Amino acid sequence: MRHEDIIVQDTISAERVVLRPCRKSDAGLIAMYASDDRLARGTRAIPHPLPPGTVEAMIERAARPDRTEDIWVIDGSTHGHAEALGLITLERMDRNQSEIFYWIAPAFWNCGFASEAVRALIAANPHQADRIFAEVFQDNPGSARVLTNCGFDYLGDAEAFSVSRNATVQTWTYTLKTKP
Repeated sequence: MRHEDIIVQDTISAERVVLRPCRKSDAGLIAMYASDDRLARGTRAIPHPLPPGTVEAMIERAARPDRTEDIWVIDGSTHGHAEALGLITLERMDRNQSEIFYWIAPAFWNCGFASEAVRALIAANPHQADRIFAEVFQDNPGSARVLTNCGFDYLGDAEAFSVSRNATVQTWTYTLKTKP
């Protein structure tokens, strides 16, 4: 890959958090959070129990120049919070669209960090996407509120496989048009 083909992942500032690229030093804290069954059950991809090396592999994947998704740590350290509060991901799709995924550690639920991170990522729109999609499990109304509070519109019901649940789970799908 040529140097000019490498996609640089910018740091994005918000009021109380900074969205920054993952660092190897984040592995311990992210693994501790991701090992919580309550958190894993709210995601498609986090297994429970969390196998050793899972987070380290994710951090390596996030640094690859040929990645299809950008992963940011939601860092609250500049405002006296934890260095990692959660993760937020933007995955490239076809037709100039992206899909957003996020999680916040249970200790920081209901503090507004997810909404702040989603708003900041939408405002920055690092993929220059015309439309951003999102989905949440139907038994996670808090994440649905994050999306609607950030301007997403309900698109419909669907289903997705959850690794930690080892089951297909009903989802709500949302969309946000980012450009007129």
